[in-house]
Formats: sequence, C-alpha cells, structure tokens
Amino acid sequence: MKKYIFTLIAVLLTAAGCSQEVQDESEKVVVAYVTSWSTVMPDPDRVTHINYAFGHVSDSFDGVRIDNEDRLRSITALRDDAPSLKVLLSVGGWGSGRFSEMAADDAFRKSFAEDCARVVKEFGLDGIDIDWEYPTSSAAGISASPEDKDNFTLLMRDIREAIGTEKALTLATVCSAQYIDFPSIMPYVDFVNIMSYDMGWAPKHNAPLYRTDAEGNKSDIVGGHCTDEAVKAHLAAGVPAGKLVMGMPLYGRGNRATYGDFVDYNEIKGPKEGHTEIWDDIAKVPYYADQDGTLHLGFDNVRSITEKCRYIIDNGLLGGMYWEYAGDNEAGDLTLTISRLILDR
Repeated sequence: MKKYIFTLIAVLLTAAGCSQEVQDESEKVVVAYVTSWSTVMPDPDRVTHINYAFGHVSDSFDGVRIDNEDRLRSITALRDDAPSLKVLLSVGGWGSGRFSEMAADDAFRKSFAEDCARVVKEFGLDGIDIDWEYPTSSAAGISASPEDKDNFTLLMRDIREAIGTEKALTLATVCSAQYIDFPSIMPYVDFVNIMSYDMGWAPKHNAPLYRTDAEGNKSDIVGGHCTDEAVKAHLAAGVPAGKLVMGMPLYGRGNRATYGDFVDYNEIKGPKEGHTEIWDDIAKVPYYADQDGTLHLGFDNVRSITEKCRYIIDNGLLGGMYWEYAGDNEAGDLTLTISRLILDR
C-alpha cells in the first residue's frame, strides 16, 4: 500500500512539473521543425520552439544517434541572441525504426531515456520530442508490435524521469490520433504536435482545414482526414486543447507527373499552362486544377495559413507547428504570417 501511495505521489508531482512550463508561457507557442540536411538558418523571432530533425534510436537499441551534430550546435547557438528560444531534439521521423525493440525491453528503454538526458545536457537542449511513426504500425517499413502502445507510455514515463521536470517532453502524432494512449501519457508530456498534413495526395487536398462548411456543404476533394477532424480526434482521445499544437505544412502534395509528389512552398511558382488556381471555400485551401477541375497540386498559401491560425486562436489551442522551416519562400510569407497571428510579433 505504501509503495502504491508513493508511486501515485510521484506521478502527480511529475504531472505538475511537466505542465508548469506550458502554464508559465505567457503566449501561444509556434514550433518549427528544422532539418539536419538544410542549410537555412531559422529566424528565432518567428518561433518559440525549434524541433531539430532528427535523432534516432541507436543500432544497439540503447541510445540516441544524431544526424549532423554540427548543424544542431549551430541551431542551439541561436539562443545567444534569443535566450527565450527553446531547442528540442526530435527523435524519429518517417522510416526511423528500432523504437519497438527498444521500448519493449526494460533495460534498453531506460538506457535510451538516460541517453536522452545525456544528449540534452551535452548539447544544451531544452528537451526531447518523440516522433515515432507509429507505435503498433509497420507502415513506414519499421518493426512493430501490438504491445507498442503500452510500451510508448512506459517510454515517455522513463524519458520524463531521466530528463526531469525542468526540460520539455513533446511528441508528434498522426492526424487520426491513433496508436497512443493519451490519458496515460499526458502526465508526462508538455504538449502534443499534430501532424495535420499528408492527409491526402492528388487528386485530394494535402492539408484541408474543413470537410464541410456551416451549411453542411461538402468538399469532394477532401480525403480521409481534415485538420478540424484531426483536432477533434485528439480532444476526444483525451488531449486538452491547451496542450494541442496544430500542424501546418510549408509544402504541397501533387500529381507526380505534373508538379511532383512533394513541392516546397518556395518552389510553387504558379499553375502550369492549361491549369488554374482555385480556392476551395469549404476546405479553406488553394489548389491547382486542370480544365476538368481535377486537383493536380494541393498546398497552403498566406490565405489558408491565416485561416488555420485563426482556427488555433478561436479554438483555444496552445499554438501552431510547421514542417519545415526551409520550405517557406525567401520573403518568409508563411512563417511571418504564423508568427504575426499566433505570437503577435
């Protein structure tokens, strides 16, 4: 009985500690994923958090391997002139494996968590972001197990214990809110980044905000999910609005033959001959279509990003996240819009 009471107290103290950082934030958050392979340096005035992509579970299952450590050091150095900036290491990404084996083994899992703490200390980081895509799913070509869902909770518990309550612990989640037991992990995490993009490929939208409008009219080119549904799925799964960070893509998804499968915003120069740009007033996103009205490239622009930022504010979400910083154009049209509307900067 005493052991149970002490365990309960420890969990409550952990919950209070991990939520304190978010509660102390006087403003919303804007999280930018910044990649190891880019040479673009982010402007810290546009964000509150940078998630450096990526770290990985080591080949030995008991530690962290970081892509391009020099690039990570250059990102953390941004705090010399922007001390309020938070820099986290994002561990995972699509196709990054060995999570299942690591999380299933008590010794591996605890060693991994301890190595997260080492990395935080060595690189002067402000926390860890876990981007396991996805527990119980092998869709990304990684190993998976039915026990992953429970083991994910144990992993977040162990990382929180290892890094302490003064550092941030966040995660990236699929738009459907599948694969994770949110009520079990919420005591350990500061906030949840919804990957509300890649929800459809041409001829469907990449990241539509809505499926239907207030009158019930439906957009026929919204695929399996939309951003509004993604947010509501996470709320229903047990994530409070004040711990939800809504994702926005700085890229489009298109027809491989006409525009390419993945197109950064800075590469979108206008519709091809015979195509036109159309605004979907139900989904609240633009797209390029052929003469038959078929979508060939779905993307976001300043207008759609503005709609999404207003959604974040109107629904009391903690903030916005985007993949990834280098996708914006040279003028910074999208990142500056997000910063202005969410952070009032």
